[in-house]
Parts: sequence; structure tokens; C-alpha cells
Amino acid sequence: MNLKEKVKNLPLTPGVYLMEDSQGNIIYVGKAKNLKNRVSSYFQNSKAHSQKVKKLKANIADFNYILTDTEFEAFMLECKLIRKIKPTFNRMMKNPKSYSFILIQLDGNHQKFEITNSVKKDGKHYFGPYTSKHFVAKAVQRLKEFFKISCSNPTHKNTPCLNYSLGQCIGICFQKTAVEQYKNILNKIIDLLNGTDTNILEEIEQKMVAASLNFDFETAAKYRDTLDAICSLIYKETVIEFTEANNNIVILEPLEDNSNKLFLIKGNKVLFSKKFNTADYNMEQLVKIIKTNVLAYFKNDTHTHIEVSRNDIDEAQIIYYYLKSSTCNYIVMPDNWNGIDPYIKIEDLLTNTLGKTISNLAPSTTKS
Repeated sequence: MNLKEKVKNLPLTPGVYLMEDSQGNIIYVGKAKNLKNRVSSYFQNSKAHSQKVKKLKANIADFNYILTDTEFEAFMLECKLIRKIKPTFNRMMKNPKSYSFILIQLDGNHQKFEITNSVKKDGKHYFGPYTSKHFVAKAVQRLKEFFKISCSNPTHKNTPCLNYSLGQCIGICFQKTAVEQYKNILNKIIDLLNGTDTNILEEIEQKMVAASLNFDFETAAKYRDTLDAICSLIYKETVIEFTEANNNIVILEPLEDNSNKLFLIKGNKVLFSKKFNTADYNMEQLVKIIKTNVLAYFKNDTHTHIEVSRNDIDEAQIIYYYLKSSTCNYIVMPDNWNGIDPYIKIEDLLTNTLGKTISNLAPSTTKS
């Protein structure tokens, strides 16, 4: 069977596909909400294909696939397989060195605002990990340009640097007052990345609007790009903060065959998943099923905090994006439920997920 015939037999369901070369080596792993549509796109002549895709197509001799119940599971499985197999055409996710952090140092004689590839327990402020060094570098550079803290004389030998003469440095290199101003700016950036103060965004937006009203569209566009870069940084920090909170998350996703899939997630780990037909149970029984698994997989203890490392960020982002999607219904269970009944939340989850079909659930005598 040739490849085009093999594609025609693919199901219209979620899953992961593995492209192989003539030697049987897996050269690319991808995920799809609809396997047939996604894989068939590789075998169509399209001018929109990038050079990477064209090169990949030229090396595909065969492919295999793994079915999943949901697109979310396809994302998670893809991530796991890429890390394990390290395919040639998946370089972005297989190289842990591509993750970067932002370092801000306030203490000492030389303050710092820069990018680093590692985190140390040295009292400095670290933000990340971020999956793209280019993306982080752009955001840091935009902030430096906006606040005019791009000093080209980091040794601070009391001599104005070249960037000072170009209006890109406030005088950190030779003025004590500028050094204090620099510290204040860095504190504002720390608050921004922590999500506790967004005044910087408002300040940039005001300047963008003013530039636009003055028909200085080039400057306005630059401010817009600065806003976009910073907002992306903040969003990444939100993902990490949410994951590090190590929440107990219960998800119920409806499937196309009138069944549902239950997921129990803690932090960035899927602890449990099970598919079942809700029509076979009444509300009381469904609550009992979920409650039993919650008790088995979520410890009834005090809050525990985790740290998201560069090896965890991919799963953390997949889970966060999934939770924030319009199709995901979930609840967060408390770590310590002594003295309270959190299972009312489970009934709410079932009602929100099943919607109108809730009245069609089986009567209580169907199962024990």
C-alpha cells in the first residue's frame, strides 16, 4: 500500500503520527485533532509549505500513528515521544538548552538585567523557564530600549558609554543618580513579571496612542511590538505560577461517541484518566466514581509548592492552554478538605459538562 492509500484509511480522530525515513528511523512526531486531515496535508502540493516541511516530505518513506481519545492526550503524548525519541525534525522541543531565564540582580555594585540558561540559589531574581531564547531576548531588549537602560559600558568606569550619546542609556555608567533610577526601574520590571504591577503596560500604551495621534505610526508600531513582547512574557509567567501552585485539577471532557473522559491532574502531571459512558450512571453514581478517584489520587494534606524546571515547561504549557480553552470543563479541588464538602463542586462539573443531557441520565436503580 502506497502512502496516499494509507492516508485514506486514517481515522478522523485525535492522535499522534510518527514519520519514518527509508531506514525505518522516526524523523518527525506530530499531533492532530483529526489524523486523516493533518497527515494528508503533508502529501498535498502546496506553496504554503515551509522549507522544513518540504525537506521532511522528501524524507518520508512511511508513517505510523497512535490513537488518543482527546486532542489534549495527543499533545501530551507528542511531547513525551519527542523527548524520548529526539526526532531530527523536532529540534525545537528536543533541545533543553533552548530554554532560557531572565535574571535580575539588584544587590552589589553592578545591577543586572539579562538572559541566562540556568538558575542558581544566589538571591537573585529569576523568571522562566521560557521556551524561546529569541522571544525572551526580544522582550528584554524592548524593555531596555523603552527605559533607556541599554548601557554599552557594563564595567561602570565613570565614563559615558556610546549608548548614552545615542540616547539609549540614562547614564548608568557614570551617574550615581542614574544608578538609583536604574534600581527603581528594575524593581518595576520585577513587579511586572510577578504580575503585581502592570503600570508599565499602561505607560507604554499611552505613549503608543500619543504617537499614533501625532501620525508617528512607525514609533506607535514599535510601542505595540513592545507591548506584545512583554505581554507574552507575563503570560508565560502566569503559566509557570499556575503550575507551581500544584493544584488538584479534575477535568471531565465530553467525547463524540456520547461518552466522557475523566482526568485527574496535579501540577503538570496527569495522575489518572478513564473513559466511561455517562448514560449508564445517574448523578449520584457519577459523583461517587469521581469522588473515589479523587480520594485515591489526591492526598488530603496541606498545600505543596513545586518548581517548574526546563524539563517540565512543555507539559505545563500544554495543560494550562487546555484548561483555558473554551472546550475544557474543570474544577480545582482544595489540598485540605477536612471539615468541608468539596464534592458539591463535582456535581457542578457534571452539570456544566453534560448540560441538557443531564436529565437523560439513567435512574438510580441502574447500577449500585
